[in-house]
Amino acid sequence: MKAFVTGITGQDGSYLAELLLSKGYKVYGVVRRSSSENYDRIAHIRDRIQLLQADLLDQVSLSQALAYSMPDEIYNLAAQSFVPTSWAQPVLTAEFTGTGVTRMLEAVRTTCPKAKFYQASSSEMFGKVQETPQNELTRFYPRSPYGVAKTYGHYITVNYRESYGLHAVSGILFNHESPRRGLEFVTRKITNGVARIKLGLDREIRLGNLDAKRDWGFAGDYVKAMWLMVQNQKPTDYVVATGVAHSVRDFAKIAFATVGLNWENFVVSDQAFMRPAEVELLLGNPGRAEKELGWKQETSFEKMIELMVQADLKRHSV
Repeated sequence: MKAFVTGITGQDGSYLAELLLSKGYKVYGVVRRSSSENYDRIAHIRDRIQLLQADLLDQVSLSQALAYSMPDEIYNLAAQSFVPTSWAQPVLTAEFTGTGVTRMLEAVRTTCPKAKFYQASSSEMFGKVQETPQNELTRFYPRSPYGVAKTYGHYITVNYRESYGLHAVSGILFNHESPRRGLEFVTRKITNGVARIKLGLDREIRLGNLDAKRDWGFAGDYVKAMWLMVQNQKPTDYVVATGVAHSVRDFAKIAFATVGLNWENFVVSDQAFMRPAEVELLLGNPGRAEKELGWKQETSFEKMIELMVQADLKRHSV
């Protein structure tokens, strides 16, 4: 079996590549040409995967990469995925995260229409939630350019499935973290800050809305759900979540507790980090994925945070 993964150098892409390799796949990863290469997350498997140059802004490059690899499965994980950046660069976010999905689907349709396609959708599509918890039938109400772009990507995937008969699915994944999460994301900002404070390198962490609640899971668990969705005989979309929400305050409290510190002595709420339109609560119902795919959360919220803090402590102690 051959798999084609966009965004392979990201958090999810690296965990997915590991999973696919463990199952005996030949893995092709898509990377964009840049003056500086950042393959840190896949350095340990770099010699076991083949990297191809392509770009979600360039459909010809995607078609050429697919024609070269002729994969059985395609996982489209690449995106401009940082919500605050989507406010600063809304058009670029729309091109990568939204229209980029159409370019990818068109390349699949014209090059390898029998391949199975996975689209990385997001809980940010729910935004100003219309019901709690959110499931596969909950109406979307995105509250950021990123959320809007992901909603477009989700619906264009549905459209290509229904219009052209592609085996195309979307995973509506709620927040998922790991030691490989980018430093710009609030969870990693917290665990990295905790490590630096513990080691005497910093004195405080400045955060935005401490009351915002998210359904946080472990990225290593969530990529298993991606793979299971693609194996389904009938292409169907699924919510992937833990079913439990925690606040940013909860996350900080546990992170500091893992190193024996009181979070209140080091966390500062700063208006500069508030979103123009806040998403207060995201809480998913994973019942359908659990029942139909046999997927389940394996890593607890507390264990995930501990893994992240320990990894950051190790990184700063070198």
